[in-house]
Amino acid sequence: MPAIGVITFELRIDDAHSLKDKRHFVKSLKDRLRAKFNVAVAEIDHQDLWQRGLVAAVTVAPDQAFAEQVLQSVEREAAALLGGVLVDATVEWLG
Repeated sequence: MPAIGVITFELRIDDAHSLKDKRHFVKSLKDRLRAKFNVAVAEIDHQDLWQRGLVAAVTVAPDQAFAEQVLQSVEREAAALLGGVLVDATVEWLG
C-alpha cells in the first residue's frame, strides 16, 4: 500500500531582520531538501512573519517503511542545516 508522509519543521530565525532575510534562509532549505531527497517542499505558514517559519516536506513511497527512511533522512539533513533555528519537527501519515 502506498504511503504518504509529511514532515513539518517549525523554525525560529532570530538572525532574520526582514522578510527578505527569512525568504533567503527558507529558500535555501527548500532547495537543498528538494535536490537531495526528491521531496516536495513548501513554506506552509507564517509567510508574513520574518522570524518564524513553518516548512513541510512530503514524500510518496511504495510502503511506509521506505517513506519513514526518507523522512528520517530529511529530518537529519534539516537539523544539520538549521541547528538551533529548528524548533520542532513533526511527522504525519496521510491515507
